Amino acid sequence: MTTSHDVQGESFFLNLRFMLIICVFVGNALEPLASSFHIAQQWFSWIFMFHMPLFVLVTGYFSKSSLAGPAGRKVLLQIGMQYLIFQSLYSVLDVALFHVPRIHHSFFAPYLLLWFLASHICWRLLMLALRGVPPVLQLGISVLLGILVGYLPVEGVWLSVCRTFIYLPYFIAGYHLNYADVQRFFTAPVRIIAGAVSLLLMVLAGTSYFGIPAGWLYGSMTYGELGHTEWYAGIYRIGMYGVQFIASMAFLGLVPAITGRITEMGRRTLYVFLLHGLIVRTVVAKGVYEYIDTPVEIILIVVCAAGLCCLLTMPWVRMATRPLVEPQVDWMLKPAPYPFRRSA
Repeated sequence: MTTSHDVQGESFFLNLRFMLIICVFVGNALEPLASSFHIAQQWFSWIFMFHMPLFVLVTGYFSKSSLAGPAGRKVLLQIGMQYLIFQSLYSVLDVALFHVPRIHHSFFAPYLLLWFLASHICWRLLMLALRGVPPVLQLGISVLLGILVGYLPVEGVWLSVCRTFIYLPYFIAGYHLNYADVQRFFTAPVRIIAGAVSLLLMVLAGTSYFGIPAGWLYGSMTYGELGHTEWYAGIYRIGMYGVQFIASMAFLGLVPAITGRITEMGRRTLYVFLLHGLIVRTVVAKGVYEYIDTPVEIILIVVCAAGLCCLLTMPWVRMATRPLVEPQVDWMLKPAPYPFRRSA
C-alpha cells in the first residue's frame, strides 16, 4: 500500500532528478566555454562538483524496485539496447559532423555522456553481487574500489571502468537511502545552511585557490592520466569524495518535496539525457560558440540550455522518440519455443 510519505519521497527524488538534468544540460553547454571565460569555468566547476554523484545516487534510489528478477532483467536489456542504439548514432554523427577530438569509436569506449549507460549496467550487476553483504560494508568496499581503480595502468575511458567504480558508492548509497532520513535531516535551518554552503562553493569554484582540474571532476581518468604517479595519489581521490559529498549535501538542501510540474518533468529526464548531446554537439560543430564573447551571451547559453531541457521533457518529444529512447525488449524475455514436439 502506497502511503502519503512514499508519494512525498518519490516527488522529492523526481524533483531532484529534474533539477539535476538541468545541471547536466547547462554543464555540458558551458564546457566548450570553460577554458575561455571565467564565469563559464566557475559555473561549470560548481555543477560538476555534485551533479554526477547525485545523478548516480538518484539512479540507485529508483533501482530498488527493479534490481532483480524479471524486472531487473528487463531494465538491463533496455539499458543495453539504449547503449547500442545511441553509441551507434553518436559515433556515426561524430564521424560525419561532430569531429570531437580524442574519441575512440568503439563499443568498448562509451561516447562522451553514454558512459552513464555502460556504468549503469555495471552498477546493477555489482549491486546484485553485493546483496549478501551488509550495507555499511558494501559502501566501504565501493569506496575502496573507487580509490584503487585510479591505479590501473589503462585508459579510464575503456568500458567506463574509472567512472563505474568511482561513482559506485553513490549508487549503493542511493539504493539504501530512505526519504524519512532525508526529511529528518533537512530541517528548515539545515536547508538555509545548505543554500549558503552551495552559494559559497559556487563562489569558491571561481577562485584560483580552489581550482580543481577538470579531469578530477570528470572521474574518467586514472591517476597516471591525471599526471599523478605517486603511490599516495589515492589521497586526492579521497579529497574529491569529500568535496563531492559537501557539494551534494548542500544541493540536496535546495530540493523541494512538493508535487508539481517539475515532478512530472522529472519522470522523463531520460529523454533529455540521451538527446541533449545531439543538440550541444551540433551547436559546437556549427561554430556557434565562436561568436560567444561576453558574459551576457554566456547567460543566454544557460537560459537556452534550461529552456531546451524543459522542451525535451514534453510528452510529444517522448511520443516521437520513444522507439529510440525506450526500445521494446519484451520480445527478448519470452522463452524460446521448444523445437521438437514430444511424442506420446
